[in-house]
Amino acid sequence: MSGSGIGDQGSGIGHPGSGTEGRPGSDFDRATEAAEWLRGHGCGGADVAVVLGSGLGDFADHLDESFTLPYAGIPHWPASRVIGHAGKLVGGTLRGKRVLALSGRVHLYEGHPMATVTFAIRVMGRLGVPRVILTNAAGGISPNCSRGALMVIDDHINLMGDNPLVGPNDERFGLRFPDMSHVYSPPLRAMADAAAAEQGVPIQHGVYVAVLGPSYETPAEIRAFRGLGADAVGMSTAPEAIVARHMGIEVLGISCITNPAAGVFPEPLHHEEVMETARQVKGQFIGLLEGIIGRL
Repeated sequence: MSGSGIGDQGSGIGHPGSGTEGRPGSDFDRATEAAEWLRGHGCGGADVAVVLGSGLGDFADHLDESFTLPYAGIPHWPASRVIGHAGKLVGGTLRGKRVLALSGRVHLYEGHPMATVTFAIRVMGRLGVPRVILTNAAGGISPNCSRGALMVIDDHINLMGDNPLVGPNDERFGLRFPDMSHVYSPPLRAMADAAAAEQGVPIQHGVYVAVLGPSYETPAEIRAFRGLGADAVGMSTAPEAIVARHMGIEVLGISCITNPAAGVFPEPLHHEEVMETARQVKGQFIGLLEGIIGRL
């Protein structure tokens, strides 16, 4: 399966423009407007933004001095409609760091253009957030990635059939051909290892393959992905990571393995299983995030 990714946001409140450089209403203008609105509502100076995947939104409840901004009130921000995504931005502090928790994201399978799917990351970049932690619910392909495992993403394979950088490039966002040699920051991955060791949380490392969805994968597809070197499969994250690197934002990715992928076991796949597994591991997941953020 491809566990629905970290926070999904449904149909947009006005999706981010045509992508035409410099024109009012462009992606850059809309992202800037949303960022200025958030700055005026206490979101400036954040050390990290955390995008929370399906069933993983409870992390936001652990922030101190917290405040909540529903997505519906943020200019141009897409609304979250997928089950397991609250559709709100929660700001606060954790271990002395200023954190923005995005509880909800949109997926390409909902019919949105890539500009909408990645709009939240564009806004974080315009807000000056230096790093993002992208989390998701995913299906386990590797035997090491069994149900309930937490996997640090070392790299990804984008099989969504699209790339968020297709089309005119607005150089105010970043270079036309950004390097993708280290999409997921080695220093942040090392921090995740240190935090996991300190808290006794078992973690895996692996490659995440991103697919379009919304149907779960066939057993033949999972065999093909395994041959490509994938350890987990999901329907999000890769577009956000690409856009973050385009803007020079440091990225850490964490998958919560909520179920074995299709064909690993004979049982059919259900979204309810995704949600239930996420609930079962939320303590370890929250503890790992707290440990990582404390090391930033």
